[in-house]
Amino acid sequence: MIADRTREASRVLLRGVIAGGVATAAMTATYSVERRIRRADNLDPMDYDDGVVPGQIVLHLLHLRDLGAKEETTAGLLLRWGYGSAFGVLHVLLRKRLQEPWATTAFGAALMSVTLTMFPLLGHTPPPWKWPLPLLATCVGTHLAYVTAGAITDDQLVKVLY
Repeated sequence: MIADRTREASRVLLRGVIAGGVATAAMTATYSVERRIRRADNLDPMDYDDGVVPGQIVLHLLHLRDLGAKEETTAGLLLRWGYGSAFGVLHVLLRKRLQEPWATTAFGAALMSVTLTMFPLLGHTPPPWKWPLPLLATCVGTHLAYVTAGAITDDQLVKVLY
């Protein structure tokens, strides 16, 4: 009984972290594609998730001093890959309780809710209705890529791990 629960928890974690990692890679690639489409030669942030704000949130939550844009961007990338990979576990758990497409819909809604509330609350950004339209469009587009890639990956992993 305990071995079955441990095995199931391991499967959930493995599926979730792999799906979340693939989803994070898709989100990161989407930023690169958008930069090419816009022909942006610089690496200016495409939205709040792509800039220093996530790093500033990490530093604030850990009660660390501001380190500067380069270090804050690095901290933000570490956060993206860490929470992005871990957040995939939520899709696995939702999928155990809901049929598709409802699991993915709930997953996407949860992700966007966290994004649109946590940046203003923790990152001191304006509320989403005051974000510039291109920034908001990038935010929605990159998170849609994340959700889609995570759901597809989880769907494929179900066939392998179960």
